Amino acid sequence: MFDRDGKSWDPGAKRIFRIRGGSYGGGKSWGLSDDSRIEIKIKISKRPQWKRFWKGDTIGFFRNWLYFRSSEWMQNPEDRTKDSRVFILSGSKHAFASDNTLLVNTDHRNSTAHGGLSSLRGKKQRSGCNLFQGRWVFDASYPFYDTSSCPFIDGEFNCGKRPDKQFLKYSWQPASCSIPRFDGAAFLRRWRGKRVMFVGDSLSLNMWESLGCMIHASVPKAKYTFLKRTPLSTITFQEYGVTLYLYRTPYIVDIAREKVGRVLNLGAIEGGANAWKNMDVLVFNSWHWWTHKGNSQGWDYIRDGSSLVRDMNRLDAFYKGLSTWGRWVDQNVDTTKTKVFFQGISPTHYEGREWNEPRKSCTGQMQPLGGSNYPSGQPASAGVVSKVLGAMKARVSLLDITTLSQLRKDAHPSTYGGDGGNDCSHWCLPGLPDTWNQLLYAALSM
Repeated sequence: MFDRDGKSWDPGAKRIFRIRGGSYGGGKSWGLSDDSRIEIKIKISKRPQWKRFWKGDTIGFFRNWLYFRSSEWMQNPEDRTKDSRVFILSGSKHAFASDNTLLVNTDHRNSTAHGGLSSLRGKKQRSGCNLFQGRWVFDASYPFYDTSSCPFIDGEFNCGKRPDKQFLKYSWQPASCSIPRFDGAAFLRRWRGKRVMFVGDSLSLNMWESLGCMIHASVPKAKYTFLKRTPLSTITFQEYGVTLYLYRTPYIVDIAREKVGRVLNLGAIEGGANAWKNMDVLVFNSWHWWTHKGNSQGWDYIRDGSSLVRDMNRLDAFYKGLSTWGRWVDQNVDTTKTKVFFQGISPTHYEGREWNEPRKSCTGQMQPLGGSNYPSGQPASAGVVSKVLGAMKARVSLLDITTLSQLRKDAHPSTYGGDGGNDCSHWCLPGLPDTWNQLLYAALSM
């Protein structure tokens, strides 16, 4: 193997890739022009560094470390660690490595996912691009679809009667890179014959309908079937054999009918678990219903081990229930075959004091908060999610949507949703869940 100057490379290299013709191993295009450069950020021990490569350069990947011509790096054997990470960018557009184009020969079971995905055992990304740290920017190319053109939108998410439309014109911009624009046709080709399931509450419904709409907008003439039932609903794009499932279970753990009434069993997860098996992608979500009280509470008693109680600290209950879910995933899901995500905590905007407008809610809000941080910080429930993921053995990725969603106080149905009232919990479609799915699309493209 030779570099572009004709000099030979160490034949001991396990993998050598040449950047040429705008493509990489497998013949898939990066879309590089003649003057494009590739920037690779490498985490060597705890020292992330940048190095540029031009089209035509050859990069060799050894057993568990990277080498390239004219490099003074990695001369120290202590730097040849299994912990190296490689992120590839072309200009400002992120080119994610997929499973069959991964450029580092390491064990990735407990590594942090590419592109800044907060993932695996609850750890935060410490190098490269964090997709979930950034800001909202005006983007005239949005939205991805119109309310009237999508056949899957529930009335509660339909904001077609909302007079202001500016809330539709924002895209999420990570601080140090860009995310790929969603391509529904490419999604269907990549996941041909596969099954994607969302498991959770009405926020899962929000995200499921959004993904169906985004795909439908990309291939409007493609035949589909749409079946909505309780607890299992489906959208199938027939010629591709791709099915999007929704399994409604607000607590994930079971609610059983007993003599005393409805019992939320923090240690049982049998009610729908068989339906979740053998999927290609699983996206779980829960929290929204754990806070409900009074008539909207979904249970009468809580079973915590051998104890049956009328109530308990809701965060403690959430932690115990989510830990049961974590054990179920560890024992029942082969994450080498199934990609597993936790959707993250979707915030509400009923209390304006959280963003320094104490007398306001989401009603009448017309633009996002500026900057990258939410004044009141993340909710305690997000910490519970991180703690549970941190205790898991399986590879589960966190779609860390909380902060970017907190900034969107303008994106709720408010009084314009079909259910009436003032809804500051769910999200308009088109709207914010489209960004959640764009981030999911990026993660699935790695």
